[in-house]
Amino acid sequence: MSWGTELWDQYDNLSFHTQKGIDFLERYGHFIRDRCLIEMEYAGKLRRLVKNYQPKKKEEEEYQYSTCKAFKAMLCEVNDLAGQHEVIAENLQSDVIREINYLVKDIKEERKKLLQDSAKYVAMINNQVASLERSRKNYEKAFKEAERALDNFQRADADLNLSRAEVEKQRMNMAIKNQHCEESKNEYANQLQKTNELQSQHYKALMPEVFRQLQELDEKRIRNVRHFMAHSADVERNVFPIINKCLDGIINAANQVNEKQDTILVIERYKSGFEPPGDFPFDDLSRGGESTPLILPGSGNTYVSSGVGAHRSESMTVKGTMSAGKLKKRVGLFAIFSSNKNNLSSSGDKDDYSELPPNQRRKKILQKLDEMQAKLHQEIAAKDGLMKMKGVYESNPALGDPMSTEGQLNECSQRIDKLNSDIAKYQGLLQEVECNVSPAGTRKHELTEHNGIGNGSTNNLSNHNNRIITSLTDGRAPLGEDESLSRSASDSSVSIPAVGINNRYSGETVSLGASRNSLANDEDPPPYYDIHDLPPLGTCTALYAFEATSEGSIPMFDGEQLLIIEQDQGDGWTRVRRQPPNVEEGFVPTSYISIHSS
Repeated sequence: MSWGTELWDQYDNLSFHTQKGIDFLERYGHFIRDRCLIEMEYAGKLRRLVKNYQPKKKEEEEYQYSTCKAFKAMLCEVNDLAGQHEVIAENLQSDVIREINYLVKDIKEERKKLLQDSAKYVAMINNQVASLERSRKNYEKAFKEAERALDNFQRADADLNLSRAEVEKQRMNMAIKNQHCEESKNEYANQLQKTNELQSQHYKALMPEVFRQLQELDEKRIRNVRHFMAHSADVERNVFPIINKCLDGIINAANQVNEKQDTILVIERYKSGFEPPGDFPFDDLSRGGESTPLILPGSGNTYVSSGVGAHRSESMTVKGTMSAGKLKKRVGLFAIFSSNKNNLSSSGDKDDYSELPPNQRRKKILQKLDEMQAKLHQEIAAKDGLMKMKGVYESNPALGDPMSTEGQLNECSQRIDKLNSDIAKYQGLLQEVECNVSPAGTRKHELTEHNGIGNGSTNNLSNHNNRIITSLTDGRAPLGEDESLSRSASDSSVSIPAVGINNRYSGETVSLGASRNSLANDEDPPPYYDIHDLPPLGTCTALYAFEATSEGSIPMFDGEQLLIIEQDQGDGWTRVRRQPPNVEEGFVPTSYISIHSS
């Protein structure tokens, strides 16, 4: 079935139909565009919803419970769902809407060209038909004139009164008219032949070809509409696996909810550490000041009389009971907590946490100690880097002035001293709390278990902490004001609480750069010469000979095998140790050695 043969005479209808097809394609494109807007709007609203319900900073403590963690994980999955809807919108925009726009443009241009060709063919046939009509009219007119000329000649020839010249004139006129009529007849015949040929070509070749191309154009539009519909569904189907994973993530988050664990967290968070209140004493006024324990029948409670005129102590009434929280004027239960208003931190809370119950106070102090230990390790690492930089400047003044690091070293030392004093302060507070809430003999075990310190925990220390050893001190300030800030003196003057070596909060300190020999005698230790029982990190081979020109470095010859004690920290120096028996440690340029795996 072809439009060219079946609809040869429906040019106007076909033109209207193809235009309606283009309008439908554009309408479908507008539908996909609005669908993209809805998907983007939905994704945006989902993201705003997730943002509105994200935990605030002040609510982070509440999100330690499994339900809150599950809800937070669900928010992440919902945010991922929003992202998948954005993917749907983006793919529809790039794969469907853009293709529709290109297709509409191509179809419009092709249809316009075909309609122009068809209009040209129609104009050609109309002009030919008009020429045929003119030639027919000319032939008809010439034929009538030839007939009149023949009649005039016959009347003149029969009229005896006319001269021979007049008769000859009519005869010549008749001949001319006949010739003109014959020419018009021939012209009419030629135009008729041309018109018939053009009409046949018009209705059998030219217009059917235009209709065929219009038909192919319309079928192309229909095929693409089918393709666009299927592709739109595929775009949405392709994100279903990820959406299912998001939903599976929500289910997994829900499965992580543990009511028993949350119950334990509530106990740990709100447990005060107080003992339940004892029995109320019985005041027997008739005993004259003597207290007699009485047991009321059926109660099982003992009441102690305090004599005539005696009264129960205020601290022995409702302290420690559930209703005690209603006593607004009380600072704490059993009058344990201090009312000193000068111990307030920058956040408004007391820096010794004396307003908290014992268990909560102990928890806060442990957290504070953890924070200060982390800061102390950072400061020590920063000072170590400054010392190495100073050593490099001393060995090569062209790189910088060694004295430029003095100010930073002083500030770093002051911060370390301040952290040491704060740690000692909170260690004392912790000991005070531990004496109140648990036997002294078990405190060390609890602290070690709470902070995860045990066998093998020293493996988590940094390279800097691998070079420290414990030295029992009397608590004096680790850095004197008159001490030098040279490389060796500064390294040996930094004291920090020993972490992961003995007791985490035992108050012991460690000295950086102090060798084993410095513990046995009072001689100054050699710079950058620590204990030799630290395990090497690997081996290396000297690529070039190196002569030690700065303090802390050691010489080496080409091809020498060395043990790596400390990796390059970014300053271009690696700490190595010589092979026995000549055991010597120091720094060499990293670019001068080839490092092998351990």
